[in-house]
Amino acid sequence: MMIYSVISVLILIVALLMSMLRVLREYERGVVFFLGRFERVKGPGLVILIPVIQQMVRVDLRTIVLDVPTQDLITRDNVSVKVNAVVYFRVVDPQMAIINVESYFEATSQLSQTTLRSVLGQHELDELLSERDRLNKDIQVILDKQTDNWGIKIATVEVKHVDLDESMVRALAKQAEAERVRRAKVIHATGELEASEKLKQAALVLNQAPNALQLRYMQTLTEITNDKTSTIIFPMPIDLLDNMKGLVQEKITPK
Repeated sequence: MMIYSVISVLILIVALLMSMLRVLREYERGVVFFLGRFERVKGPGLVILIPVIQQMVRVDLRTIVLDVPTQDLITRDNVSVKVNAVVYFRVVDPQMAIINVESYFEATSQLSQTTLRSVLGQHELDELLSERDRLNKDIQVILDKQTDNWGIKIATVEVKHVDLDESMVRALAKQAEAERVRRAKVIHATGELEASEKLKQAALVLNQAPNALQLRYMQTLTEITNDKTSTIIFPMPIDLLDNMKGLVQEKITPK
């Protein structure tokens, strides 16, 4: 009986010592309560607690990756889309994270979902597709401000996917095709305008020097005769005919 009593006492002492000792890793902190009241934050390393009187809650200080589930929302231009995102956050104040909110992870997750729907619903579909960096920053700022009282720091928010139904995808494809056609027509019209301006300038220059027009005419004839063509119909300038008529009349008219 004496041996059993000694063994029982030793087991009780070992169990008591085990309940008194806690080891916290470098990225962990312990929020210690003394008879239910906050005492202090301990760690990392070895932490000694008084059984029953003191309790400790572990808090992880590493960055946590929160996957925000897909949210259905309607944009400002009445387009129904499905959006999901990922949020990176970490605990910067263990005391506030434990005391001010029941579950900081669940609270941050729910707040991220509602903020994602609220912020993206204020923008049009084109902004969701083309200005994602700015929207990510807006969501991050709002979340960081609201979680500040929980001792949470929102590091980054990234919108991962914006899913549309098939009808909207086809509509966007038609819109993109129409935009490409419009740009092609604008470029063609711009080229025609520039060409007409150059032709106008050339006409003004040739008008100031009639002989230059005749030389240009003869040069064009020379270039055409070098081509291997069977028949060439080329209009004769009226000015050239008038000049030849004047020369003939001068020769016929007696002096």
